[in-house]
Order: sequence, then C-alpha cells, then structure tokens
Amino acid sequence: MKTKITLATLLLVGITAVNAQKKYDIKTAKTYAEISAKTDGKWQGRKYIGGTVFKNVDRLKLAPEHTDHSFDIRYEGPGWESNRIGYRLYLDWRNAIDIFGKKTPEMILPRVGQDNFDSYHEMSDWGADILKAGKAIGIGSIDRYLNNEKLHFREVDSTIATVANKTTESVVKVQYYGWKTASDKIDFTSELTIKPDELYTQHKIQASKEIKGICTGIAKQKNTEFLKKDSKNKKWAYIATYGVQSLVPDKLGMAIFYEVKTIENAPETDLDYLLVFKPTTKATSFYLLGAWEQEPNGIKSKEEFVKYLDQKLEILNKKGKM
Repeated sequence: MKTKITLATLLLVGITAVNAQKKYDIKTAKTYAEISAKTDGKWQGRKYIGGTVFKNVDRLKLAPEHTDHSFDIRYEGPGWESNRIGYRLYLDWRNAIDIFGKKTPEMILPRVGQDNFDSYHEMSDWGADILKAGKAIGIGSIDRYLNNEKLHFREVDSTIATVANKTTESVVKVQYYGWKTASDKIDFTSELTIKPDELYTQHKIQASKEIKGICTGIAKQKNTEFLKKDSKNKKWAYIATYGVQSLVPDKLGMAIFYEVKTIENAPETDLDYLLVFKPTTKATSFYLLGAWEQEPNGIKSKEEFVKYLDQKLEILNKKGKM
C-alpha cells in the first residue's frame, strides 16, 4: 500500500540532504550518495521502534543491535547514484549490493523509502528496486567463499559507513573492523565511487590480512544469458548476465569488469557467478554495473549491452582504468 509523501516531508528531506552534505546542490547534481537513519526512537531487541524522521549523516557507526529489517536505516544502508542508475548496500550480515532502476536523470535517493520502509519495491514515477538479491551476492558486493560455502558478514566487531559528494563523483566508504569468518579475523574496507553519466561503480577493496576466498560476483537469475570476455591485452575481463531478470519483470544487464591477475578462480554456484580474489593486503579495484531498459535512452537489447561492455573493456585495455 502506498502512502502519500507530504510537501513538508519532501522539504525536510531536501534540507537534511543539503545540511549533511554541506550544501551540495542536489538539484543540479549528476551523482549523489547518502546514508539516512532514525535517531529518536529506541531499540527493542533487533528492531528499532519509533522515531519521527530519517536524518542524513556523513558518518554512521552501525548499532550493535542492527540486522536485516531493523528499520533504523532508510532502505537498509547507504545509497549512491548517477543520473542514470542507483545502487544501495544492505549494511548488515547480507552485505549485498542492490540496484535502483531510474526513469529520470534527477537525483532520487532522498525520496526513496520516506513514505514507507519498503515502498521502493513498487514502481513509481522515479523507478523502483529492480534486483532480487535474496541469499545471493547481488551485484559486485563482497563475501568470502571457502570450502564451497559463501560466508557473509555475520560477525563484525564494528562497522562504520561514510559518504562524500563532489561535482565529479560521489563515494560510499564502509570500514568493517573485526570481520570474523572461519578461523580468521580481519579489518576490511570497501570504497564505492560513482561518476556522472555512467552506469558503473568502481569498487575498491582492501583487507588487513591475506586470507583466501574474498569474493565478488553476480546473482544468478532465471531467463538470462551468461557472458564473458577478455580484453585484447588479456589484462582485463568482464563477466555479465543479460535477460528478463529484473523484478518488473523486464530486461536488465549486470556486469563486473576485473583485472585478470587479481582473480584466483571463478566458481559457479546455485545462486551466483563468483570471482574469488587472490589473497592480498593491497588495494584491489574492479567495476560493477547494471543496465536497465527503462532508463531514459537505456540499453534495450543484448546486442546493445554487449556493445556497451566491449567499449568499456577497450577503455580498460588502453588505459587500465575507466
């Protein structure tokens, strides 16, 4: 059931976004990142009860009670967008990246989830949440794959998310302290950067200790075709899926561009197409993206999607970065 957003609410959202981002002009922006939480309610077990309004902040330390569907963070974590597409990260044990399909070049995140916690699952004038992550990895997020099992972020001492907006890019940074999987405990950093006029997000990751199994990937969906290609110099490659795989349902393409030398193996599971990174403490960058057919002037066929991917791969082949 949809709930109407009042003018007063929209004005408050706009003011909060501006204040949190130090007068970043969201009306003219081509990228935007935010994290928005309630602070005037109270915890009852794992649920956040009450609170009058979500407030945008530049930095948020996750409450120890927080889990999936705790209702303290608007759309469950940080969000970031360009004038073409939006993304969000479930800031809980799932740690999956989801996609907001956009039908407008305007920045829409300040409106998302204000009228009802999960109203963004319903199609609206701006678009909707279009990817079902479920127990899968989403698109380009991080887990650990060990002994044929995908290990999430169930045990973390503390998690801190920050956001920053500039005219040239918007950035979400998440620092996980004391992430425990199997017999290892490490600190881990994710930095997600989106630029104007682009579909892709650069994802830079870094671990405090060399451990096996750090992975990313693409969630498997029905009615899709799997695609893979190496660059001419064999230094970069992409994996991708394309088909009627959005929640609408309609056509959606998803892809990850990665540096070949950083990958140890690429297992396929019932839920995901995975890329497992070689153990390292050095920063590693890759690129994730979604391409939705309802985006204005969007990619509407497999042929268009492959052409787009090949153009980006050629840029990586020549420059080593996008």
